Amino acid sequence: MLEVAIVAARLAGQRAMEEMNFVKATVKNASELVTQADMICQQIAVERIKENYPDHGFIAEEGEDGKLFKQPPRGSETIWWAIDPIDGTNNFAHGLPIFTVSVAAIYQGFPVVGAIFEPATDSMFTGVKDGEAQLNARRILAGDDDMGQFSSVALDSHFPTSNGVPRWVCEIIEKTRYRNLGTTALQISYVAKGSLVATIASTPKLWDLAAGAIICWCAGAVLTDWQGNDIFPVDPESYDGRHFQTIVANKKVHKHLVDLINP
Repeated sequence: MLEVAIVAARLAGQRAMEEMNFVKATVKNASELVTQADMICQQIAVERIKENYPDHGFIAEEGEDGKLFKQPPRGSETIWWAIDPIDGTNNFAHGLPIFTVSVAAIYQGFPVVGAIFEPATDSMFTGVKDGEAQLNARRILAGDDDMGQFSSVALDSHFPTSNGVPRWVCEIIEKTRYRNLGTTALQISYVAKGSLVATIASTPKLWDLAAGAIICWCAGAVLTDWQGNDIFPVDPESYDGRHFQTIVANKKVHKHLVDLINP
């Protein structure tokens, strides 16, 4: 299954790079763009997986009329594939080659296989239950660096709130070399690699998190909501596209961030 995820992510990512020269973007809803490449790349990934697992289920970002795509499993194995064909569509639509393809297999509510491919750097992050997190077939670990002037925390580009930017966001900006790459999946991958000590997101969906979750767990990192509660298990059958306020961090930094967000 991991090999299938890797191939599906790579094929979709390679096609996305080809489509960058011909981007046509439209507004999908009040806060998201979509391009012609999103649907093309999603179809490539889904079809590649179906060649090996025709009875598995699928849940992905691009369905009809701006809705999510969902096909329940047809066999006795209740395995769902969660796919984000282009995570970082806003970057992609503006010609910034900082985006990923995210592919995960979910069993009993938990990701068990994940592949996140960044085409621009030919970087393939992978994770598999009871196995290692890897970048291009080499093991990666989240590490134990603390927050400080030489460490980086990735933040969303916006935090929906009626009272402006939360104070804790400002504290992170003041204390660290904060980053925003414009793709949740890639930021989670860099936490798993130890390049970032944490990433905090306010609006990711299941397909943004699933592959990154298994990768970060295998790397020794922690993924929770802002209160420190586990996000998984998530039932794809009943999932309706809701957002998950998410912290992904190494074990040392995670508790500091939960305390900072919830004083």
